[in-house]
Amino acid sequence: MKLAAIDIGSNAARLLITEVLKDEKGNVVFNKLNLVRIPLRLGFDVFESGIISKQKIGMVLQTLKAYKHLCNAYEVAHIKACATSAMRDAKNAADIIRKVKMETTIDIEVISGDFEAGLVYENHVAENMNKENSYLYIDVGGGSTELSFFSNGILTYKKSFNIGTIRLLKNMVTDSNWDDMKDNIRVVTKGQKQVIAIGSGGNINKVFSMSKKKDGKPLSLELLRDYYKELGSVTLAERITRYSLREDRADVLIPAIQIYINAMRWAGAEEIYVPKIGLADGLIRHLWEEVK
Repeated sequence: MKLAAIDIGSNAARLLITEVLKDEKGNVVFNKLNLVRIPLRLGFDVFESGIISKQKIGMVLQTLKAYKHLCNAYEVAHIKACATSAMRDAKNAADIIRKVKMETTIDIEVISGDFEAGLVYENHVAENMNKENSYLYIDVGGGSTELSFFSNGILTYKKSFNIGTIRLLKNMVTDSNWDDMKDNIRVVTKGQKQVIAIGSGGNINKVFSMSKKKDGKPLSLELLRDYYKELGSVTLAERITRYSLREDRADVLIPAIQIYINAMRWAGAEEIYVPKIGLADGLIRHLWEEVK
């Protein structure tokens, strides 16, 4: 069965098409067929004006129409579309959702931050890792950061914070926002086994590919600090050319690394694993549970 997940974030909209199969032992296998990303950058509208502009609404409609055509071409059986922080904050979100439904038949669900944190955990990465550690999932987006904490075989905590890369670029994250995240992390990790971080999101995936590390090897907190200094020491234009970055990645990469560094520091985590998962992967698993 082929399934599709659409994640409409504050920085980009992603379409993930996956074939769900069973191996010879009857285990479910999720085989990624295609991943498409369009940098809609809705957060730049919403976090400043509270609404999504006409131009961006046009881009959303064109993107969702294209995604629908792709799903038809792949003969996708079920589609799940979710929107996160920017659409949560947009006063005209309901109008956009209605237009998308009318022109594409795709239903967009605006999900809560806590539900978003749970979706990232749906990938169950920590359950296959060393039981001698506890694990902090850190999913950094344009509008929010989702944290989930896994210890002694169970998920004990999940929460969303309005700290995201675009909000940081727009100077819309206050000291009290940071203090709230810091206090939460310190309370939930106190007295637990040594914490290891698990990072998701396009920015940490980009840092991992830049590091040339082998898959399955962690990045150190020290390395993230080095990248933060190195990338921050050059202009946006130099960042784009020197590191072969798209502009819509080059500007958000530094605030993203800042969030990962802070979360790891407050949790006492010295390493972060980057399994190249994201919200769309969690959505696929959630959709499979609904339709199977």
